[in-house]
Amino acid sequence: MLPFVPTTHRDVTKYYIAQYEAGVEAGTFQPFIYPWGALGATAALGYLLVDHRTSPLLRKCRYLVFTYLFYFAASSIKNCRARNPASAFGIGLLNAWSVLWIAKIMLFDDCQTDYKRIERKEEEPQLDRVDADANGSAQATGLDTIHGLAKIRPKESELAPSADLGTTQTPRQRRGSFSWQGYPSGPFIERLDWAADVFSNFRGIGWNWQSPGLPPPPSWVREQLDRNSGNDSSHVGKNTRSSAVRHFTEKGPLLRANLLLLVGGYFLLDLLKTGISHDSYFWGVVDPSPPAYLPHFVRNSSILLRSYRLVFGLVAVYSALQTTFVLCPLFFVGVLGPAVLGARGEPWMYPNTFGSYTVVFDKGLAGWWGAMWHQTFREAFATPSKRLIEGLGMDPKSLPAKSIQLLVAFALSGCLHAAGSYTQTGDTSPLRGPFLFFTLQPLGIISQMLFAGAMEKSGMLQKTPRRVRQAANFIYVHVWFYYTGSLLLDDFCKGGILLFEPIPISLFRGLGLGAEGDSWWCWWDGLVHWHRGKHWWESGIAL
Repeated sequence: MLPFVPTTHRDVTKYYIAQYEAGVEAGTFQPFIYPWGALGATAALGYLLVDHRTSPLLRKCRYLVFTYLFYFAASSIKNCRARNPASAFGIGLLNAWSVLWIAKIMLFDDCQTDYKRIERKEEEPQLDRVDADANGSAQATGLDTIHGLAKIRPKESELAPSADLGTTQTPRQRRGSFSWQGYPSGPFIERLDWAADVFSNFRGIGWNWQSPGLPPPPSWVREQLDRNSGNDSSHVGKNTRSSAVRHFTEKGPLLRANLLLLVGGYFLLDLLKTGISHDSYFWGVVDPSPPAYLPHFVRNSSILLRSYRLVFGLVAVYSALQTTFVLCPLFFVGVLGPAVLGARGEPWMYPNTFGSYTVVFDKGLAGWWGAMWHQTFREAFATPSKRLIEGLGMDPKSLPAKSIQLLVAFALSGCLHAAGSYTQTGDTSPLRGPFLFFTLQPLGIISQMLFAGAMEKSGMLQKTPRRVRQAANFIYVHVWFYYTGSLLLDDFCKGGILLFEPIPISLFRGLGLGAEGDSWWCWWDGLVHWHRGKHWWESGIAL
């Protein structure tokens, strides 16, 4: 709770900066410093650059590396803070994420023996694009029913034969057809490219463990994989379900779509930040008065006011994430492209981050979290429960197994967001806020699944018109979030994350629509600064 009543959002920002500087001065916590703040992740990446496939001793060293990473991340969460509100949240979230992600690729799986990615071969010319039409889709080959990457962990014996696609060319130099590439024996630049890809490709796009629900590679790529993989042809699955995520096979449509999202997101964020400057709820004020710009009937209705703020907060978070995510395809495809990145610069490697909202009408709360919302963290959340279910010999499609998967995944998500809440400067409640919000979600999903199952067994579901079922899903999801959403949004506001300025120049605030003191320029001089500590390892770039 703020110890004063602010008149503008700038008062709260100044207060948090003063709190940060006082804490650093008193030694209560330390600033998060680059490059030293990345030592944990650097150690993990360095280990992945050492080939341990034939050395039992080196393979066991991954437990030591993970232990060091865990200690480093926990220490950073406990002791480090940032002046910037978004960076403060990121300290907790990203350090917790590093633990989950490294656990997936090094403990629950061993990426050097289990993982393969799509890469070009160097020993043959590119032959198959002549079979594709202008939209990048292949002519009828008998493989068009193949619709995705298998969620099957390959045997170690199957990985070695196609691990090295060539030892003389880098990915940018190869122009052959596509094949599966395991961990490369060399050269070093090839190994670095492979390790950096698995280290940062959280959705597994172009890998043999790609997240479910994402679109497969184009048919002409799948044809080449089938021809070149030999015993590894099982990597290409036969899931024919359509994806709720929009994807592209050509560079032009991808760039136009993402550029439109970037420009639209920029102005939407500007409008949202202008609205935040007039509503003290988003500054972290407890029981604030409603903003004057709202209609009288909204300000006088607690239900409508709460609904407005929840929708406003959802749109703000969605827009900030979406506008950030579209920078990846614009840069990696539009600026670098295959000429620099090889296969990583292909447009089909960058499907949209968020799915279509229409899936919520058909699948309810499960559709919201499983297909509409971004799936960036999904694999790290899902892998521990998958290994548990495999160890218990349970049927993955049974209700008990699905319940375990949901409970574990959302509990991990709660821990992740609670860590971000913990490292914020404001008066947050990590356990009673984000953690409770995410751990409640599986209860909502399972309840809806049980109700739908009972309706189906009674025969009533089949007799209910599709539009009625869709309307029921829509109502259920939004009533659910009406009662649970404030757990997360209140904590975001109290922590100060919505005070973060995502854009440098504001049209609306420049026109005088913002609060007192707002202007065209939004970023402040202290966004990034050099911190000089007592020792050289305490000095660096601070956020």
